[in-house]
Amino acid sequence: MSFESVLAQARAEGRTLLNEVEAKSLLKDAGVPVATTTLAATRAEAQAQAESAGYPVVLKVVSPDIAHKSDVGGVKLNLKDKDAVGAAFDEIVANSKKAVANARIAGVAVQHMAAQGTEVIVGMTTDAQFGPVMMFGLGGIMVEVLKDVSFRLVPLAEKDADQMINEIKGRPVLEGVRGQPAADLKALRTTILKVSEFVQKHPEVRELDLNPVFAYPDGALAVDARIVVSEG
Repeated sequence: MSFESVLAQARAEGRTLLNEVEAKSLLKDAGVPVATTTLAATRAEAQAQAESAGYPVVLKVVSPDIAHKSDVGGVKLNLKDKDAVGAAFDEIVANSKKAVANARIAGVAVQHMAAQGTEVIVGMTTDAQFGPVMMFGLGGIMVEVLKDVSFRLVPLAEKDADQMINEIKGRPVLEGVRGQPAADLKALRTTILKVSEFVQKHPEVRELDLNPVFAYPDGALAVDARIVVSEG
């Protein structure tokens, strides 16, 4: 799916928030390391896609009317077989409809459950004066609690991405502490640069969040993605 076709679809539906499957597909095409995620509209599709993805899998509701999926029971983790996936699909749809009356539910996102890594966030916001600004920091709840992030204006050179990684106070975490493995800093730099290239190429993108990105000793993988585009 091309960026233009996804943008047109979202605008036709009056959405500025791309769904997770759309966001990840576009970023994957742009060379950003993201977890492969597919959309299942039915229970049977979810089961078939889970078999293809490989167990364990994660299911998440896909709905323009539900922003916080976990809060409504719209996320099921560590599903290990076909029966568990089928039951989870039914639960997610029921929970979502109960939580948000008349919610438009496109289906569920299906993805292989990635191994845990060091959590970081790679993001972009649009400043009214300066335009697109890249952001990097420790991910998960750490970014909300510690606000330990660095910023650079788009476009970025390699040295900019390196500086973003080195500036955060939590930098020692990436080197490995208390027996944790060190993160692949080169993979994180590449991820930052690929996202910068993506938003530079597509000025319609107003906000972008990859949170978390799992940083491994060899590579990195974004397991959740959020993209907001401008109104038509």
